[in-house]
Amino acid sequence: MATSDVRIPPLTSAASDPPPLFDGTTRLYMSYTCPYAQRVWIARNYKGLQDKIELVPIDLLNKPAWYKEKVYPENKVPCLEHNGKVLGESLDLIKYLEANFQGPSLFPTDPAKREFGEQLVAYVDELCMNVYASFKGDTVQQYSASFDYLDNALGRFDDGPFFLGQFSWVDVVYGPFIERFHIVFSEVYKNDITNGRPKLAPYIQELSKIDAYKPTKVDPKEFVEIFRIRFLGQQ
Repeated sequence: MATSDVRIPPLTSAASDPPPLFDGTTRLYMSYTCPYAQRVWIARNYKGLQDKIELVPIDLLNKPAWYKEKVYPENKVPCLEHNGKVLGESLDLIKYLEANFQGPSLFPTDPAKREFGEQLVAYVDELCMNVYASFKGDTVQQYSASFDYLDNALGRFDDGPFFLGQFSWVDVVYGPFIERFHIVFSEVYKNDITNGRPKLAPYIQELSKIDAYKPTKVDPKEFVEIFRIRFLGQQ
């Protein structure tokens, strides 16, 4: 892990001053707990940009006022400060890193893989919404179709364990959510989402071995606490 990836405490409203904004430093404003920010963090790591893009962690429950006022009026993460401008939205930022920085590509050249990758990414929000909706009903019954979809998608290419065979932007997009779903269904609902899904279990195992991904993983205990408060109304 690069020195710049040592986890410093998130910046809060009461205990932080802004960094020297727009001084030529490229900064990724993010949160250790946000899956959307994790996407861009992974992409940044995969392309070997740890020394070129500084991480600025934000406390999402206690955001510094300067973040909205001086950096990103949308007041959410992730956003990227680069070349005197600020850009947001995780999918756009993954593509921005690909187009504007050197390093290994996350986008396959094979036309069939590119097409299938676009289809998968176009579906990710709907899949996540379906899983979130299941938290309010018969959880195990309602989420099954979503994880069956993932298992089937993992079988499209046989040259590796990932969605497009080899690790790609599709895994960057889906991985943070699959990680969280795996944790919450195991810890809260005592159900293993990989049961009966032979490709999903090795996928999660292999994802955890990716060097770009490992330092970004969420703390399971912290995430379960956040989930219980946000989705179950438990303190």
